[in-house]
Amino acid sequence: MNQIGKFIQKKIPFYYGWIIVAGSGSTMFVRNAAATLTIAVFVYPMSEDLGWSRTLIVGASSLAGILSVFISPLSGYLIQKYGSKKILFSSVLLLGLTTLLISRTFSPITFYILFAIGRIIFSSPIQIGASTVVTKWFVNNRGKATGILGLLHSLGMGLFPLFAQLIMDLDGNNLDSWRLSWLWIGVSVWIISFPLVFFTMIDDPKKLNIKESKYLSQNTQKTSDRNESSISLKGAFKSKAFWLLSMVGFLTYFIHTGVNIHQAAYLIDKGLNPLIAASALTIMALGTGFGSVITGWATDKFSSKTVYFFGSLWLGISAILFLFVSSVLSAYIVAFLFGMALGGLLVIPPVLLADIFGKDNIGAIRGYTEPFVSAGQAIGGISAGLIYDLSGSYQMTFPLFGILALVACILIIISPKVRIN
Repeated sequence: MNQIGKFIQKKIPFYYGWIIVAGSGSTMFVRNAAATLTIAVFVYPMSEDLGWSRTLIVGASSLAGILSVFISPLSGYLIQKYGSKKILFSSVLLLGLTTLLISRTFSPITFYILFAIGRIIFSSPIQIGASTVVTKWFVNNRGKATGILGLLHSLGMGLFPLFAQLIMDLDGNNLDSWRLSWLWIGVSVWIISFPLVFFTMIDDPKKLNIKESKYLSQNTQKTSDRNESSISLKGAFKSKAFWLLSMVGFLTYFIHTGVNIHQAAYLIDKGLNPLIAASALTIMALGTGFGSVITGWATDKFSSKTVYFFGSLWLGISAILFLFVSSVLSAYIVAFLFGMALGGLLVIPPVLLADIFGKDNIGAIRGYTEPFVSAGQAIGGISAGLIYDLSGSYQMTFPLFGILALVACILIIISPKVRIN
């Protein structure tokens, strides 16, 4: 594959790292087959057809979040040892298979096993692998490159739920039309990502003997707080910043998943048509794409820690705004604003961790920060579901999200700098 990379680099007038962004970005796009927004579209029809409670259905995502707490360190280790390409290729293969097989499930146990596998792949190997390989290829444009990953993820985040709902509508929106939808989602995962990962992915620019700096203009300046030297995993464990920022990941993704996985059902409960509710998810994904690009630019221009603070603040405020949704227009506006905050979550953490700890061991380090993210996703989704089942509404969840976002902002402020000797 290195020979293919050398051939492509000779034929293109730009840095091969952007090809890497396209390949790894395709996995970020298709991982949305197991996204909370995708399953959000299925909560209503699956509960009606199978007679399952909403908490039971979203519980599959929570189970995967709990398991990812233990899988993420292993994923980080495997990526560090074998490289991102092998892990991403295997992940795409398994994600498509498990998603396709959900179309044949009739029991909660089978559904839990299949969706949990897909969700683990979403949360761990693809999340870590894609951002790790991009981090290795970029220093100066790390924020922009990671922002494009976020953009591609956001496109998948918006298109997969809409694709799922359209298939159900085309099938007559029968009670079991969700089965055909899962089938085509699984097939699309393979079609979109297999070729790009197999033919273009290279784990390190050293294998092509090229450097990003060769393709930069003389006026391009390296971000002042961006370290090219690295700290070990053991050294990261000893730093206060590692643990504080890991807790920020837990809190922000608690909010992220709590809103995402219940948003469609919440909007339907507010009286909106199911297709409108699904389209609001697409609007949110547009906001995520916009937020990813803006945040990527910002992290290359300003301190990534400062950007993280304002991103977390925006997350809390926009979550609270869901309380005021009363029409299609207001649903679209709030969804877009919340999506912008989600775009920041996709970009800032991997960039900030690489800026602080360096890129050489970033795969292993990410492997131990992601369990906090996975735990937040697990608890956030099921907590909102329990609040609904106990109170009959989601009204109490949004003030809770605002408080947690404020705590996250405080933790970011007090996290200290890490010196790399």
